[in-house]
Amino acid sequence: MDAELNSLLIRIADALERMAPPAPPTADFSSARFFRHEPATGAFHPAPDYPLALDSLVGVDRQKARFLENLERFARALPCNHALLWGVRGAGKSSMAKAAFMAASLADPALKLVEVDRDQVTALPALFDQLRERPERFVVLCDDLSFEEGAAAAKALKSALEGGVSGPPSNVLFVATSNRRHLMPRTHTEDRGAIASAEDAEEEVSVSDRFGLWIGFQAMDQTTYLAAVQGYAGRYGLGIADLDRRALQWAQLRGGRSGRIAWQFIRDLAGELGKPLPL
Repeated sequence: MDAELNSLLIRIADALERMAPPAPPTADFSSARFFRHEPATGAFHPAPDYPLALDSLVGVDRQKARFLENLERFARALPCNHALLWGVRGAGKSSMAKAAFMAASLADPALKLVEVDRDQVTALPALFDQLRERPERFVVLCDDLSFEEGAAAAKALKSALEGGVSGPPSNVLFVATSNRRHLMPRTHTEDRGAIASAEDAEEEVSVSDRFGLWIGFQAMDQTTYLAAVQGYAGRYGLGIADLDRRALQWAQLRGGRSGRIAWQFIRDLAGELGKPLPL
């Protein structure tokens, strides 16, 4: 009887082991500076270096200086703050964050950037715990953050930034970009009732308080927009006689001026002239 019971227990243990999810693959952070995280498997996929130079971003000098100062403190294990880059669309929030990281990581190979999708915010606590014991220092970047999933995503982010009973990992700096300073969702559902909706809104707004550093990005005026176009054109050898006029026409067709629109114009011009660009 004991033999039969022992055999049954072994079969049950084998079945449970087959049902258990596989352990996440061992990450090789020496292979790159930039990585994409895949929550389903826990894998980190290397990505190419960011090719846009920090000094090529025009009109955001104050923002660059403040963000880079905070990033350099983090790299040196000095006190620093999680950063929220907020403001108008196309102002260069994500580009500045990646270009500043690239500049800092060239001086410190232990710096790594892990990009997470905004739809995977609920996986951040597990990610932070996964990175906690690593010797590297990680900038975790979430671009265009907003709480489409409602309060559950907001609670997950607060949990990750506060770290629960273990405290936040000292080797992780969280950076988010958003068009809205208070990270409110694009739409609020109305089927939960006024009290529940108000509680969700309070939960979501309170997350922005967890970012110790807010850096705002404003719309570009015409002078700054043309300076950005001229800077890109000079850097990549795209000089033409009517550059400013064509750049203004391009902005008028797009209905606004921004760093993104300036770069899109430069891409179009480079294609017309048959010259390559870094991205």
